[in-house]
Amino acid sequence: MADLSQTNAPIYEALRKFRRMRVVPFDVPGHKRGRGNMELTEFLGEDCMNVDVNSMKPLDNLCHPVSVIKDAEELAAEAFGAANAFFMVGGTTSAVQSMIMYACKEGDKIIMPRNVHRSAINALILTGAVPVYVNPDVNRKLGIALGMSVAQVEQAILDNPDAKAIMVNNPTYYGICSDLKRITELAHAHGMLVLVDEAHGTHFYFGENFPVTAMAAGADCASVSMHKSGGSLTQSSFLLLGKNINADYMRQVINLTQTTSASYLLLSSLDISRKRLALGGREIFAQTVEMAEYARSEINDIGGYYAYSRELVNGDSIFDFDVSKLSIYTLPIGLAGIEVYDLLRDEYDIQIEFGDIGNVLAYISVGDRKRDIERLISALSEIKRRFGKSGSDMLTQEYISPVVAETPRKAFYAQKRSLPLEETAGLVCSEFVMCYPPGIPILAPGELITDEIIEYIKYAKEKGCQMTGTEDINIERLNVLDY
Repeated sequence: MADLSQTNAPIYEALRKFRRMRVVPFDVPGHKRGRGNMELTEFLGEDCMNVDVNSMKPLDNLCHPVSVIKDAEELAAEAFGAANAFFMVGGTTSAVQSMIMYACKEGDKIIMPRNVHRSAINALILTGAVPVYVNPDVNRKLGIALGMSVAQVEQAILDNPDAKAIMVNNPTYYGICSDLKRITELAHAHGMLVLVDEAHGTHFYFGENFPVTAMAAGADCASVSMHKSGGSLTQSSFLLLGKNINADYMRQVINLTQTTSASYLLLSSLDISRKRLALGGREIFAQTVEMAEYARSEINDIGGYYAYSRELVNGDSIFDFDVSKLSIYTLPIGLAGIEVYDLLRDEYDIQIEFGDIGNVLAYISVGDRKRDIERLISALSEIKRRFGKSGSDMLTQEYISPVVAETPRKAFYAQKRSLPLEETAGLVCSEFVMCYPPGIPILAPGELITDEIIEYIKYAKEKGCQMTGTEDINIERLNVLDY
């Protein structure tokens, strides 16, 4: 990385140079710079199709980088304060799975909160690792899972001294952070790795007055969704490593599942976005927070809604809060979060990130404008006036702690049978059931199906949540273990 600085974007610069060379392509992709698929070229643009190219010497190779990709990864590591950084083109899903596959093999224990993204449980199916779940505390009013309590983590470590790693969601989808530094110290004192799903925390590394980052807390690995709050293209992420992780072996692990045909559109978007945040992230995220704080204040003034923030902090399971997150509790106006989500889209042409049973999340980031914030506030006010009602009959329970009967891998591959949802109580699920987003399973393979969970699934379907994960696309039947 000689003579390179954060003002450089090596992949982007190499692509610009390559485009000027007018090389005749007798390689893939077969659209040949867009000429072979004019409808797609008209839709995406010639500039885009011209750089949708294959790996070659001038552009390096993501599986084994030695030049421009290697330089770009070193600049990313420097920008994030990591020992090493990997460009991930399979999304943060791929980064989460690589972390777990690095830390665990079949039969190894990993301590994790149960409100993990499905990618983490998928990794348990792939590796055969055994989860030790720390069921998070729950805010009963808001119906949301919180962070990991230090005391619960310590107890899990004492009960499972042979565990290889601890995984932490930081922040959660709603913006809630655990005491990451203390958890990391505890884990390291017992010889365990710390893996952080930091999908929603890109901005922590570049803004001011945000919760501590995984790398600053001393964690061993962190998966960071650059495409969420960092401005890169969808499906592009970083995997960050601390100083004690073998980067060469990690690349081998990544290459088990990551494509050998990496998209230079995704790679260049990571490169350019890293440059932009490294040079101007402080100002960008100061503006983001200012917009979020303004929106929170105005929404709370409407009455009924509750846009929550750092007042929730309790020093443990809510150690800190991401003030750029606009999480809003909707039940007091008599509407489920998913109903508000649908009304915003259908009646006001406003697309927010997600709605669940009791909350909505409006994602505010680098591309938002003040007038868009005003439009959202006005729409929420009108929704309350036009559609609000008594909230007395609303289901308030959002997160249900599961009972684990089998490991995810054993349950997923076991003999199974399909039953109507109503007949599955007391049996063990062999597939996922989740609302997406956020992609946190209501049920995961190996978990006991209860009457409460069945009621929740039916209620979520009735309210219009987008349910995924089951073989039956209508979620009317579930696969259960056939003992």
